[in-house]
Amino acid sequence: MSGHLYGIGVGPGDPELLTLKAAAVLGRVGVILAASSTKNDDSLALDIARPHLAPGARIIRLGFPMSRNEDTLQHAWEENARLVLHELAQGHDAAFLTLGDPLLYSTFAYLLRTLRGLAPQQPVTIIPGITSFQAVAAATETVLAEGSQNLLILPGIREAGELRRNLEGADNAVILKAYTNFSAIRDELRTFPTRTHCVFASRMGMKEQFITRSLDEAPDNPTYLSLMLLTKNEAL
Repeated sequence: MSGHLYGIGVGPGDPELLTLKAAAVLGRVGVILAASSTKNDDSLALDIARPHLAPGARIIRLGFPMSRNEDTLQHAWEENARLVLHELAQGHDAAFLTLGDPLLYSTFAYLLRTLRGLAPQQPVTIIPGITSFQAVAAATETVLAEGSQNLLILPGIREAGELRRNLEGADNAVILKAYTNFSAIRDELRTFPTRTHCVFASRMGMKEQFITRSLDEAPDNPTYLSLMLLTKNEAL
């Protein structure tokens, strides 16, 4: 009988922010799948989940290249999906770890799509996780939306002018991966016509956590784990 695959969101950085269900599954599965860059074995998701792993759990690192070449990425997804299916075919239950939530800008989403193409009947359970922007909102008492307001989630990798056009139709917004075009994004926000309250945060829930409400205090070259909250609500 095939093993069961779990896609587990481990949250933004604090091991205590794992859900009870995630912790229970991690405490019993024998195989842990940790995504990392092909350039190194680092896995923040694994570091976060480690306190909850079952004794003796076997860790398999899945290498994903940091590339935008579709052929390169497709090859990596298929190779890793086959590796995962090999483990499951031996009857091993496995948990794929991902920062935040498994279905929001996550490597797991690509792996799942590839796996479904190779083995449509494979049992999979997805356990949602707390997102980084939810954790930042809680830490700063930032109301993400209320009443009839909308909340827009955007990737910072978009061109700054396009980002501005998107933001003009939003009451409140989250910009994830704000590291790529941060200088251009900051310049756009400084000239934004509407009154906007801003929170910048990086490495939320980790030792190096940094949060500020001032664009001027944000670093010029923020880390990969950076985001912004933009709201029209008054700061609490």
